Amino acid sequence: MTIDPAALTEHHKGCLPELLGVRFTQATKDRVVAELEIRNDLKTFGGRLHGGAIMALADTVGATATFINLPPGASTTTLESKTNFFAGVQEGRVSAETTPLHRGRTTMVWQTRITDASGRLLALVIQTQMVLLPR
Repeated sequence: MTIDPAALTEHHKGCLPELLGVRFTQATKDRVVAELEIRNDLKTFGGRLHGGAIMALADTVGATATFINLPPGASTTTLESKTNFFAGVQEGRVSAETTPLHRGRTTMVWQTRITDASGRLLALVIQTQMVLLPR
């Protein structure tokens, strides 16, 4: 089942992902991809994309992947997130691709690869999302 990536981008209007400029490009229940254009206001004093922007991008993509896998009426929240940084990037666009490691009844775990335009791995994020079942 393919999900409209433009609808996912629109769903985040008025929230942090819109402020960052996150744009979803592909989405299925097994894989979600989004991208972020590097801007000066997202950089560190050293001129590289801020690690917090990378982490926010990964959290957005992992949470969105959980959201599209939830049972009716359920919601989600991030329980844990671990980021390993491998390289910095100063310009261009970064891409975040998340795939499931575990999709259970009460938790889901997603692995997100953040890469630059050449495909170089910048960061790897593993996050656990809690499934909040309706009461």
